[in-house]
Amino acid sequence: MTKPSLLAELTTINRQLKDVADKISNLQPLYDQIGEYLLTVHHNRWRLQQSPQGLPWQPLASNYKQRKPVNQQWILVLNDHLRQSLTYWYDEQGLAFGTALEYGAIHHYGGQQDMPPHLAAIPARPWLGVSQDDISEIYDILGDFLMDK
Repeated sequence: MTKPSLLAELTTINRQLKDVADKISNLQPLYDQIGEYLLTVHHNRWRLQQSPQGLPWQPLASNYKQRKPVNQQWILVLNDHLRQSLTYWYDEQGLAFGTALEYGAIHHYGGQQDMPPHLAAIPARPWLGVSQDDISEIYDILGDFLMDK
């Protein structure tokens, strides 16, 4: 059996590099895969009522839980608008993920009693973000995309 020639090896490498260059000229399929992955993991976290790091969300205050008209057993769910608002979008600069609802930030970071309106004094319940496992999965998605799997 003969060894492949250097020219044949370089031809193969050049073809593979061209394939990668062609792929990165259109990242839409990659962004779609990552965006869909992020939607899935965030919806699962909502079901589990936990942060990206796997920590349970702070429970509802008992007085709020008693007067909450629906979904008393669920945190960050009154009418489910926040979870349903999760989306992703992308352009030539990259991929973004989150919600356009302004109140998503106060639920994530929490609020203080002196913030208007005075009902803003709620504990932080981090709901948006990625875990180390998510980062690993995103790298796997990227690798599969580049290797055409």
